[in-house]
Amino acid sequence: QVQLVESGGGLVQAGGSLKLSCAASGRTFPTVAMGWFRQAPGKEREFVAAISWSSGRTYYSDSVKGRFTISKDNAKNMVYLQMNTLKPEDTAVYYCAAMTRYYNNYFTKGNYNYWGQGTQVTVSS
Repeated sequence: QVQLVESGGGLVQAGGSLKLSCAASGRTFPTVAMGWFRQAPGKEREFVAAISWSSGRTYYSDSVKGRFTISKDNAKNMVYLQMNTLKPEDTAVYYCAAMTRYYNNYFTKGNYNYWGQGTQVTVSS
C-alpha cells in the first residue's frame, strides 16, 4: 500500500555533491523514523543515516558523518540526503526506508518495514 521512491542518483566525480530524495507515495502512514541505507556489489546493505520523524534528531554512520546530511519535509512526506565531498567508496545503490513500528535502534535495517527500489550513485576517481 505504501511505496517509497528514491530519485537524484547519478554519476559524480570524487569531491562532488549529490542530493537524493525519497517520496512516500499513496498512503500517509505513522512514521517513527526514515533512513537511508546503501549496498555496494558483493557487500551487505549498510546503514547510512536516519532521522526521527517527530524530533528531527539525526544519526549517521561514521563513514559519512560530516559529509552527508539527512533532512525531511513532514508536510510533503519527503526525506533527503545531501551528500558532499563524495568518495569512490560511496558508490552504491542507495535505498530509502521507513520505520513505522518503534524500535530502540535506528541503525538496523531489519527494523525498517518499508523500502524503496533504490537509486544508483556512482563516484568516479
